[in-house]
Amino acid sequence: MNDFRVPVGFEDALRPPVRMRRARLAHAVLRVGRSGDASAARATLERMVRRAPEVMVKITGRTRDGGHLQRHLDYISRNGKLVLEGADGERLLGRPEVQALAEDWRAELDVLRTRRDAPVSLSIVLSMPAGVDPGRVQDASRAFAATLFGDRHPYVFALHTDDRHPHVHLTVRALGRDGERLNPRKADLQLWRETFAAALRDRGVEAEATPRRARGVVRKAERTSVRKLRERFQRGEGDMPEVMNGALKAAATSPSVEPPWEARLRERQAYIRRALVVEAVRLQASRSGDDRQLGLDLEHFIRTFPPVATQREILARALAVDRESARTPGGRSR
Repeated sequence: MNDFRVPVGFEDALRPPVRMRRARLAHAVLRVGRSGDASAARATLERMVRRAPEVMVKITGRTRDGGHLQRHLDYISRNGKLVLEGADGERLLGRPEVQALAEDWRAELDVLRTRRDAPVSLSIVLSMPAGVDPGRVQDASRAFAATLFGDRHPYVFALHTDDRHPHVHLTVRALGRDGERLNPRKADLQLWRETFAAALRDRGVEAEATPRRARGVVRKAERTSVRKLRERFQRGEGDMPEVMNGALKAAATSPSVEPPWEARLRERQAYIRRALVVEAVRLQASRSGDDRQLGLDLEHFIRTFPPVATQREILARALAVDRESARTPGGRSR
């Protein structure tokens, strides 16, 4: 028996910043840990303070025609050298079998879809940090795809182990067998993360899908397309990305003016930190040794939160340092 309970503030700290009821495929998933159950909330908190690896579920693109689909399937199958697995356990190996699948999907869509510019498929990556057993990532991805898409949307996937992070490339046909089009919202992406994390935990892998703000993270991850453009620019192979250029201009022109959305962000992060502090104090006052230890772990977790700093602030500070370094020791400009 312990004194752990789920106060409103603690629940809100873990709640994703999206309306989960808007998820289109919620009917297909057993919603884990969303019932207000104290044991589920405690398990989430324990994994969070242990810094369990956060899963990554990302839509990396959409194919627009049969040729585009063929090139994508060639890429994820390494030109037929890797096995593509389908919904019914079908295994495709070799370029002719991969080409036949692409042709089958294209032929079906030519008959079924009404818009010529509608995507043929969605490309999804499921990933975990280095060190996780690739076989378990593959098995969890298989369960993830079966749970979410089942017999509604045809799909194939392949495991890649050629970099540090074991990951699965999942390609799902956008048009379902019942005519429903796969058009995920932000709520769907959060639901997908939770589903993948639960599948990994079922296979003995520590995994979580908590929102960034619950971990004290403010800045969004850089989009893959922007990162690639930035890296090209830094290598001197292209122009500065527009997003990066705009951020630099905003930081340079008004470094001390805080936009309204940044003020709201600070208020939100302060609220979440207070909620977690209250829970840490409550747990440390418990009669249960396990609760007290969890409270101490939570306190340490909160103390290691990074400072609340937006991209604009970080760039503004970097520009200020550059300006200062451009001055002579006597304070005069060169």
